[in-house]
Amino acid sequence: MSKQVQEAYICAATRLPIGKSGRGYYRNTRPDEMLVRAIQSALAQVPGLDPAAIEDAIIGCSFPEGEQGMNIARAGAVLAGLPHSVGGVTVNRYCASGLTALQMAADRIRVGEAEVLIAGGVESMSMVPMGGNKPSLSPSIFTQDANVGIAYGMGLTAEKVAQQWQISREAQDAFALESHRRALAAIEAGHFKDEITPFDVIDRQPDLATGEVKLRTRTVDVDEGPRRDTSLEGLAKLRPVFAAAKDPTGKATGLGTVTAGNSSQTSDGAGALIVASESAVKRFGLTPLARFVSFAVRGVPPEIMGIGPIEAIPAALRLAGIKASDLGWVELNEAFAAQALAVLNDLDAKGIAIDRARVNPNGGAIALGHPLGATGAIRAASVVHGLRRTGARWGMVSMCVGAGQGAAGILERV
Repeated sequence: MSKQVQEAYICAATRLPIGKSGRGYYRNTRPDEMLVRAIQSALAQVPGLDPAAIEDAIIGCSFPEGEQGMNIARAGAVLAGLPHSVGGVTVNRYCASGLTALQMAADRIRVGEAEVLIAGGVESMSMVPMGGNKPSLSPSIFTQDANVGIAYGMGLTAEKVAQQWQISREAQDAFALESHRRALAAIEAGHFKDEITPFDVIDRQPDLATGEVKLRTRTVDVDEGPRRDTSLEGLAKLRPVFAAAKDPTGKATGLGTVTAGNSSQTSDGAGALIVASESAVKRFGLTPLARFVSFAVRGVPPEIMGIGPIEAIPAALRLAGIKASDLGWVELNEAFAAQALAVLNDLDAKGIAIDRARVNPNGGAIALGHPLGATGAIRAASVVHGLRRTGARWGMVSMCVGAGQGAAGILERV
């Protein structure tokens, strides 16, 4: 039986402050606890909504194992106090997992299969490292040169992008510095307050004398990554950490250009959005914040995975029926300065120029962090609130994706 096509509206969008992995805010916080907080905060933004009307929680996670395994989406829904009738599914498209979760929720609503859904993402890179606890690649990957790129670390792919698209070390470091400058300016201006949900971090310290465990609670409400001491001089002193650069013949030409300073920070974070149909909006008296308009994903050679958005962005724009010049707010995930600059330069050359001032106006992942599977949901929340604060109509979330993909989603302020 055919379903009626209907619009999908984002009626709540929030995220936690992003923490540094390993030593930051959430080093002792389970990812399911982070997800629960994000879901509960999103629900608090739609007080008229009957939770029983929610059909499913679709949650992105890049490495769904260990503390974020066992279908963390379903665990998060239950632990958040939702009715047991609310399902949960964890989806994985690496860095685009959170955006894919939002796209899946919107698509189910648009084809008439659901009325209200939760979309989001969560990642604890403190508890589950990049690659997972037991990476095991198929030996078939190494039997053909064309497949070996799947096994490349993302830093190595960034080096290849920097070389092929001729992105200099100086340009990468300048881009990184601007990411920190914009992030710090946005924090000082209070631009993140509408999108961030504060989180109460509980630290447990055993008292060996008494045998008791002492609890200390501290509230975090600002992203941990931006650094005021970042400078071009400091960035220039950092050594490349991924590869030596080579010319097309394979001859070494010196050190690479990708450093810890011009790469995204490994991070912990979570975000959640409430997506509803027009009929649900009317029934529960919800206030739509944005309309989910289009989504596109495209594949590229795995060894240059960072360039994926150059294929996905034009496709998403065509589906939305708009031009790049119409975009008022763009969140282009800064996996690496090299790949972000290559994407923007390549689109410029193809006549799909995006106003650089509208790209990551509040800084990007180099300063703010990149909690992998959560990033798409987090940056979607940034677009929603950025559009509303500035009055711009069209916004986009885009990112490169490990193993050779690019994704892009278009939102419209309503």
